Amino acid sequence: MHRQPLFDLLARYAAANPQEQDLVARFTAFAAQHADCLLRSCVPGHLTASCWIVAPDRRHVLLTHHRKLGRWLQLGGHADGEANLAEAARREAQEESGIAELTLLTGAACTELLVPLDLDVHPIPARRDEPEHLHWDVRFLFVVPFEQPLVLSAESKALEWVPVDGLQRRTDEVSVLRLAAKARRLGAHC
Repeated sequence: MHRQPLFDLLARYAAANPQEQDLVARFTAFAAQHADCLLRSCVPGHLTASCWIVAPDRRHVLLTHHRKLGRWLQLGGHADGEANLAEAARREAQEESGIAELTLLTGAACTELLVPLDLDVHPIPARRDEPEHLHWDVRFLFVVPFEQPLVLSAESKALEWVPVDGLQRRTDEVSVLRLAAKARRLGAHC
């Protein structure tokens, strides 16, 4: 499985986020140690891709109430072997929301190079025949117009445009709140 695009993406993230060198080193080491890191079959964990989806006014974000985890989260899911994690994130968002058009933003202030908005490692509880494992989540910033109809998938209990200023009334998930803060800082730079 070709992982060089992943390593390049992580290197750009490290350059844009020097304060997160340790996290990037953990991601890089994990991917280097597991040739199958883009597949769910990678038992200790695997790469996932998700989207922080904002409205054009940047004052609303699309969240899903995740059926299995019972929490309000950003949309996203398994890479399923896709080395282009931005495209995996887009695919997952389309599957989970029915949104046809998502505009990917580069994720780094005023640059054309693709840089993820955020990286996060989090445990996924054991469920049925699946042991507890880690999701190594690479997160991207997308813009979607409000007008696009939303279609609820079987993975969600609800989809909702949530005002960014009221996000803490919907969730106390640290990583979700961090996504909002990073997107806000990025918007202020361009």
